[in-house]
Parts: sequence; C-alpha cells; structure tokens
Amino acid sequence: MRVALWRALHVELDPPPHVLDDQIGLRLADPADGWRDRGDMDPVGTSRFRASIVVRSRFVEDLLAEQAGRVGQYVLLGAGLETFAQRRPDIAERYRIFEVDQPRTQAWKRQRLVETGYGLPEWLHSVPVDFETDSWWERLRAAGFDAGQPAVVASLGVSMYLTDAANRETLSLLARSAPGSTVVMTFQPPIELLDEQDRPSREFAVRGAAGSGTPFLSFYTPAQLVDMARAAGFVAARHVSAADLNTRYFSGRTDGLRTSNGEELLVATT
Repeated sequence: MRVALWRALHVELDPPPHVLDDQIGLRLADPADGWRDRGDMDPVGTSRFRASIVVRSRFVEDLLAEQAGRVGQYVLLGAGLETFAQRRPDIAERYRIFEVDQPRTQAWKRQRLVETGYGLPEWLHSVPVDFETDSWWERLRAAGFDAGQPAVVASLGVSMYLTDAANRETLSLLARSAPGSTVVMTFQPPIELLDEQDRPSREFAVRGAAGSGTPFLSFYTPAQLVDMARAAGFVAARHVSAADLNTRYFSGRTDGLRTSNGEELLVATT
C-alpha cells in the first residue's frame, strides 16, 4: 500500500518528467481520506524513498521494453500492487506475466482489478504462494511458467525481509532459468555504507518494520551480493548503484529529486 501511495505522490508532487507515471496503484489501494497527511507521506522527508520506489520499477520496465520479442516471460516476486500490466499493456501483452505473492494479497488485488474495470487479461497469471510452507518455484511452474524459456524476473523490495539462507536459495533457483534470462533484485547495503543523510531514514524504517512484525533480516554489500549470484550459478552479475540510477534517470532535474544508496540493484544473467 505504501509503495503504491509513494508512486502516486511522485506524480502529484514532483514536477515532470516523471520517472514512473503510476496512479493506478492509488486507485486500487483506495486509501481513506487524509492519507496524504500521514507522517509516512511527508513530501520532503520521504522524497528519497519515493525516488527509490519509482526508479527501481522504471529500470525493470526499460529492460522489459528492450527484451520484448526476444523474451516472452516476466516474473514478479512479491508483486504487491504492481501495475505494469495495467499501465503498459503495449509492452505487457507481449509477455506471459506471473505475479507471485501471498494468497490473500493476490485475491484482494484481483478483486480490485475487476471492481475498477481493469480486468484480468489472459496473459496475466497470479501465483498464490505461502512463502513459509510452499515452494514458490514449484508453484510458479505449476502456473505455466516454462523454465526452458528465458524470462525477466524482478524481486523488488523483498530481499531485506528474507533470511540469508532464503536469499541464497532464491538466487540458486533463479539461476536455473533458461539461458538468456535476466534477474533484477533490490538489496539494502549495511547502514555504515549509506550516505550520512540517509542513515536516520534507515533506522526509522528498521524500527517500523520490526514493530509491524516484518523485520529486516538481510543486508549486503554490493560485492557480497554479486559474489552470491555468481556462486549460485549466474553467468554474469553486476551492481547498479544509486549513482548509476541518478545519472540515468534524474540528471537535469531542477527539484533535486534523487534516489539514495539505501537500496540498490543486482542484475544477474544466465
């Protein structure tokens, strides 16, 4: 919900050009009146969170646009209120999209898609998974994912909630994807690697996550995660830093909007 609202705030508060234009998530979330006045929606205090949220999705969507026609499958791990299928049907319909998430979350999202008139296209597949008891890989294959064909896989905002063992298993499973597949995974570096101005926000986020029963469990240096991906079996792996993202997506802005190095990207290929 918070991710969807931050994406909407980017459109409402930040001047164009918008890195990502997503107000559909806001419509699906349908928050109570006054949501913009919440502390976690503070226009100034959350600007770098907003930037991080929109730029990670934009990076993946640019990759999907580049690979459409060569790759025909797209997997979102922890899909949440992602709206790529609704916002970019011109690209999305060229893929078989598999959204992997908790059963209740998916049931609610599917209901909202129907209620708001977006519907459920035949190329959009929900993969309900109880991550504590189910094998998401087996559920994904049972839903029609073809491990023999290349895919783009995105795991955004997930790795910090998983144990190190679970992250290593996830990379090991994804490394089995067909040659020509690409995995984009976000990760959070240890606090000592963060820019000084971003450390209080990290501390706040860690306290909030623990208080809500979903604590942050795993932090990685870029070198650690790249080494993990290579050890898992990927042919190549690279770190995409916040500086890289700022150069590519935020250069020339007059409002000072920038993402932080509190969350960066791993890109691994098979």
